[in-house]
Amino acid sequence: MRHVQVLASDRFEGRAPATAGEERTVAYIAERFAEAGLQPGGDGGGWTQAVPLVRARVEGPVVATLHVGGEDRALANGEDITLQSLSPVDRVEVERAPLVFVGFGIDAPERGWDDYKGADLAGKVAVVLINDPDFETPEPGAFDGRAVTYHGRWTYKYEELARRGALGALIVHETAPAAYGWETVRASGLSPLFDIPRADAARHHTLLRGWIHRDTAVSLFAAAGLDFEREKARAQTAAFAPVALGDATLSAAFDVVRDEVVTRNVVGRLDGASRPGETVIVSAHWDAYGIGEPDASGDRIRRGAVDNATGVAAVLELARVFAAGPRPARSLLFVALAAEEKGLQGATYYAANPLTPLETTAAVLNIEMLSPDGPTHDIATWGNGRVSLEDDLGRIAQAHGRRRSPDPNLESGFFYRADHFAFARAGVPAITIGAGLDMVEGGVERGTALREAYFADCYHRPCDAWSPDWDPSGQVRDVELLYALARELADGDHWPHWHEGSEFKALREASQERRARPAE
Repeated sequence: MRHVQVLASDRFEGRAPATAGEERTVAYIAERFAEAGLQPGGDGGGWTQAVPLVRARVEGPVVATLHVGGEDRALANGEDITLQSLSPVDRVEVERAPLVFVGFGIDAPERGWDDYKGADLAGKVAVVLINDPDFETPEPGAFDGRAVTYHGRWTYKYEELARRGALGALIVHETAPAAYGWETVRASGLSPLFDIPRADAARHHTLLRGWIHRDTAVSLFAAAGLDFEREKARAQTAAFAPVALGDATLSAAFDVVRDEVVTRNVVGRLDGASRPGETVIVSAHWDAYGIGEPDASGDRIRRGAVDNATGVAAVLELARVFAAGPRPARSLLFVALAAEEKGLQGATYYAANPLTPLETTAAVLNIEMLSPDGPTHDIATWGNGRVSLEDDLGRIAQAHGRRRSPDPNLESGFFYRADHFAFARAGVPAITIGAGLDMVEGGVERGTALREAYFADCYHRPCDAWSPDWDPSGQVRDVELLYALARELADGDHWPHWHEGSEFKALREASQERRARPAE
């Protein structure tokens, strides 16, 4: 708890990338790695891996107006909409761009789905629904029922609309399909955006992007002569085709300040005793949301105590125990990843620029959001990974008198929202491990109520803060299981694998020969 208390203190200013809070965070983690007895595992024999990023932030007022049915309606940024841009411009100016509804904005030939039907989106702002078409349908369809696919994530929506040549993209926020409330959207939407440096950034991003509040969207549809719920139901079918929102257009103008910054992954290494060329990664993201808009009490620091100082504390403790011996057969990398909250940027950069070969990286154990509320009978993994690591964790939990619980909220898309996903996309067996819900005191009912209250009231907000009232005993039990799993992987000679049905199985198998004869 000392680690959490320090990392979530006001002095660390919410641990935003490229701030004084980052400097303190990186220094703290590196010092703890050194104290534990690890060796530096970063660039040039140092403790860090540089992660270059482009930062884009809205400067000054945002002016936005809906024109529909002969009337103009001013939109308040942060209330009716949130607007941003990652396009390489210093000012966004959109004048009466037509609005077109594109359903869920999905093009998935493998699922027999095309929401676009050849529509020309040049010069238009697309209005798109969050999540997948199956989320609210009575029976599962092409998108796995309520379990969200990558096509349901906001990142995919923006990427696909940029590929389609849209001028702008507005995602309709609805709390249940998004898995978080408008206040989370608002806090994120008023924060800087980050992206990797791109020579062709204009091709990868729409000029304008953001979210539109559901109430605003409903009134927009009505003014255009359309019923929002009826159009959403139509979008839940493969026959859907885009529809213009009547004569509705959007005008918007705001300044954008872009600069290049460097954030850092912090990396400590423990060389394997007999097979140092094989690696197990234990990771957690160190960043939170920094200083933002004040809450009702005037507090502006979004400290990220649960999300994710708890994960970093677990990595630091695991590093200390492993370094104390005995030395494992495989090497261990302990990595505090940067800019997860900005789109998994630190993990994505590492996967593209690995410090040890990905082909001989046996597994990634990523840690997120351990519970401050006491012990649970279970431990959870995020999403349905279709990976043998889930089975390994379940077996080890059972040996400790506990169990692994599958993600009870597959519709929230957590599999795509944590750093392990960046490694999975590169083929490396990876999972994110977090707190269970079946509390020793109060069972699933209490655990669910506490989690729902956290996401409703504190997620990405100032009240995600350390408290002396925390009960860390559940985190201790979870870290004991993590140690047992990491120890088995680091001492063993088997290679975790993706199960049938995983989209990452073929990619991993393509490098099988390298694992059969790893270079030491």
